[in-house]
Amino acid sequence: MAEDFARAVEDGLKLGKRIYMGKDRAVQPPKPLPLMERSMHFYLPSAPMVYAVISDPRIVDNPDIPSYQPHVHGRLDPPALIPLQMNGVNLDVDCYGDSAFVQVSGMWRVHCVMRSRSCDCRIAVPMGDEGSILGVEIDLPTKSYSTELIGVEESKGIQNIARPEDGQFLKPHIFTLTIPKIDGGTYISMKLHWSQKLSYNDGKFTLTVPFNFPEFVTPAIRQIPKKERIQLNVNSGIASGIVYQAVSHPFQESKRNGGHIGLLYEANVMTWSHTDLSFSYGVSSGNIFGGALLQSPSLYDIDQRDMFCICLFPGSQQGKKVFRKEVIFVVDISSSMRGRSLESTKNAINTALSKLSPEDSFNIIAFSDETFLYCTSMVLASEESIENASEWMSKEHSEGNGTNMLIPLQKAVEMLSGTPGSIPMVFLVTDGTVEDERKICEWMDKRMKNGGSLCPRIHTLGIGKFCNHHFLRMLAMLSRGEYGAACDLDTIDSQMQKLFSKGLSTVLANITIDAFDDHEQIEVYSSCIPDLSSESPLTICGRCQGSFPDTLKAKGILGDLCNVIIDLKIEKAMNISLDKISARQQIDLLTAQAWFSENKQLEEKVAKLSLRTCNISEYTRMILLEKGKIERDTDTTEARKVPKKGDACKLLDSAEPKKILLQILTVGFGDLLATAENICPGSEEEILPEVAEMLNKATSNCCGRLCRHCCCLCCIRCCSKMSNQCSILLTQLCGAVACVGCSQLCALCCPQEG
Repeated sequence: MAEDFARAVEDGLKLGKRIYMGKDRAVQPPKPLPLMERSMHFYLPSAPMVYAVISDPRIVDNPDIPSYQPHVHGRLDPPALIPLQMNGVNLDVDCYGDSAFVQVSGMWRVHCVMRSRSCDCRIAVPMGDEGSILGVEIDLPTKSYSTELIGVEESKGIQNIARPEDGQFLKPHIFTLTIPKIDGGTYISMKLHWSQKLSYNDGKFTLTVPFNFPEFVTPAIRQIPKKERIQLNVNSGIASGIVYQAVSHPFQESKRNGGHIGLLYEANVMTWSHTDLSFSYGVSSGNIFGGALLQSPSLYDIDQRDMFCICLFPGSQQGKKVFRKEVIFVVDISSSMRGRSLESTKNAINTALSKLSPEDSFNIIAFSDETFLYCTSMVLASEESIENASEWMSKEHSEGNGTNMLIPLQKAVEMLSGTPGSIPMVFLVTDGTVEDERKICEWMDKRMKNGGSLCPRIHTLGIGKFCNHHFLRMLAMLSRGEYGAACDLDTIDSQMQKLFSKGLSTVLANITIDAFDDHEQIEVYSSCIPDLSSESPLTICGRCQGSFPDTLKAKGILGDLCNVIIDLKIEKAMNISLDKISARQQIDLLTAQAWFSENKQLEEKVAKLSLRTCNISEYTRMILLEKGKIERDTDTTEARKVPKKGDACKLLDSAEPKKILLQILTVGFGDLLATAENICPGSEEEILPEVAEMLNKATSNCCGRLCRHCCCLCCIRCCSKMSNQCSILLTQLCGAVACVGCSQLCALCCPQEG
């Protein structure tokens, strides 16, 4: 999808060269890159963008200065995407601890379509690390649009369903939405909302927001004023005092109060920002430290229990003893993993092995429907053994068609049992779904309850959309491990490196909070508290009925296997919404638990939280609301569609909005059919859930009657891979066969005339 989008933008830039913008140009016409320099990533949005969707090239022209355009025959399929010019932009960012909430408001103009014609406009919203779309608002002269979440049952009554390209994730961090039929020359006012995470490294938080606009979105007319504004508010939570170290734009400090700081950048510019918003601030400390924030619920909150958020920071780990590690990599090598997925996995494992100390030990287990062991016992991480392991991985193992996950996991955990003085870890990498996933979680749950002080941590990474990400999250949660996802093939290596680094840098294990054991009225969203890594702080959120304890202590085991107690300072959360901060984490954790327990009440709880906080979930659907506007005289109560010239009037929203149901935006609960058929993640055979369901229904009755070895779905996949010449030849052949059959039928029906 991303490649198709990039090609459409490239075509749009070529088409945009036809537009005459007058003599007083501020920028040159958009020029596509030379052939040798072209890259798909160049044409993907690096800042919020709006594109005109052009199927008919005849409508492309300047709406203010009509010019002669050579006649163009035919239509564009797929349509071209012409980037619209932007007339103003504001960026507002509120940071709370490691979470950021972003709002971009701007004005775009349909500068490339005749006034008498209209076109669809596609919005693209690139987001930062772990971005989650919260909402889109569009205001037009005669209409307004906004996104909204509704329950799954309510969505079944909506007849108007958007096409896949009209509302989807182009990539995991790029959300796109199409607004239908906007007239040429129209100004589009828009607000975009999303949340994302701040990265953490060596005691420093870093915020990166996509804000790098290409030159061709700058208005071509010099006289148009161009003003950009960035407001950045940072609330460090429990960390007192903010020392910011690096900023991308010339900010001015507008306010400062302890752990709160406000920065403002505002300027009239010739061209829009050519760099992402980047901001870093430090919270480093010599030792592990933490605190707790407490807040009462709002009046509109269904759950009226107090909210709490506990944060633990790793501090500086220089000169401190680290855990000795026993690591086993359990890798899926089924046929669907062939190609980029498996090669990226091998490269990431080689990098992780190089980071192990000589006293650490490791092993590798590859599995499909069979299981392959690098060695029957753990191996010390010497240079020679690492090199041998790399050679073993490079060999071609017999790729099976099945995926048997339980047996290799049991072998790994059994191999790690009885390893005192170290922290055992299993890194599970897969792209598929298996039928016994709940059985695996039940086995792991029992193992953790009956295990010793340091049970094996299972860190999981899911590749693509066919694996059950909620199962992988639940398995990691039960074992105090970490979960990662690489839904896009381009991110496999980076996401795997991130997971490996986080798992291998544990500084505090077996964490417990003293008040949780004795206080039955405290609910923690995570069933097991994960370990603290030097790569990121640890956040524990939950609810409390009644009075919250006056003192809190966190206990755990350090790298030298000594016990440690950390006093947590309790503060009232000021100018911060804990419900807003914890919503994404709470939805993800509760969804995994709802899947595991098959608990309908948990599903309803997730749905209500999703609706209240505007975070998408498996139990809600996103819709696009279209509200028409009517003209109303200020002196009378008469409403009319078109105002008379010179009349005093104002616009009012119409009563009944039109609802458009977008495609499913979540990852789902895995695809057993795709796993069984060994479909590779990201391949052209990947089918949307709604399309797959329709195809299954359509082919379930006819395939058995037609042929035992073929089905309609197989025919569709086969036809999709044909060249144009082959499809033409096949069409002519079918036509010829039909003519022969028709002539034979005529001969039978009319033998005298035949």
